[in-house]
Amino acid sequence: MKSKVFFKPYISYQPKELSEIARELFEKVIREEDIVFAEEVPLKVTFGEKGNVTFLTPECFDGVIDVLEEKGVKTRFMDSNVLYRGSRTTREKHLETAKEHGFTRIPITIADGKHGEETQIVPISGKYFDSVILGKGYEPYDQFVVLAHFKGHSQAGFGGAMKQLAMGFASRSGKMAQHAGIRPWVREKKCITCGTCLDYCDHAAITINDVAKIDPEVCVGCAACIAGCPTGAIVNDWSGENFIEKLAEYAYGAQKDKQNIYINFLVNITENCDCVGEPMDLIADHIGVLASTDGVAIDKACLDLLQLQEGNKLFDDGRAALDHAARLGMGSLEYELLEI
Repeated sequence: MKSKVFFKPYISYQPKELSEIARELFEKVIREEDIVFAEEVPLKVTFGEKGNVTFLTPECFDGVIDVLEEKGVKTRFMDSNVLYRGSRTTREKHLETAKEHGFTRIPITIADGKHGEETQIVPISGKYFDSVILGKGYEPYDQFVVLAHFKGHSQAGFGGAMKQLAMGFASRSGKMAQHAGIRPWVREKKCITCGTCLDYCDHAAITINDVAKIDPEVCVGCAACIAGCPTGAIVNDWSGENFIEKLAEYAYGAQKDKQNIYINFLVNITENCDCVGEPMDLIADHIGVLASTDGVAIDKACLDLLQLQEGNKLFDDGRAALDHAARLGMGSLEYELLEI
């Protein structure tokens, strides 16, 4: 059976108009799928790295918030800490960045704690993982509205609804498992033996003599030390194999037993994701906004529309994630695109 994906073309980036379109699509999905909301339904968003100017600004989401509030449903913005060093590495920095970027209308929860220590384990039956490690803050909720900016990604091909699930729900250790599946290591020339990493490691995996050393037999890969190191001496190897399929397994685990509505904004399309802390050029024209209850179908529809418009195979590496997610049973590659 084909999944329904609702689509409204829009060839500009005007947050107020995008908010109205998102509201229209959101209400359409609610009616078509007979959605009954719980008492509280969080919005999964990305707040954008400091210096980035093409992330989705919070005004784009006002229409969705309005609908929930009109229905008496509480809501909040949610995300988890990033793995790399940046303006969203810790809860404190993450909240500061979110507020600087205007995300002040509703409460904010950083789901994996101060520096990634608050986690939950969700069992799955995957090719690479038998469980996924997610932020514990997501655990109480059975429904989410996943609001995604569809754009490129240097390793995943593209970032959309599935990446919001896979990376956005994963704790720091879960992100690390996807990216590499190995332990962090110390760049000796940058280590100043300050001992800060000892305070961040809850597993006594680090010792300091001439430089800090991480014992791979003790390290659990939580990546908290990467966030804590003041000189950036502790790093991860980002060249992990099979990353795209691992991402699909985390997306599957994040949405397991949940009822989600996905809204993808196919505008401000850049080569890389909103994690890049600097301005980026747009590489394609704005296309519009899509909504569905199927995270696989909506991303495939976005990719198909983009490639149809641009006449090339832009972001095509990401199809491997769609295929693997469909095999896992997360969603369908077959969809009906319903333009409104």
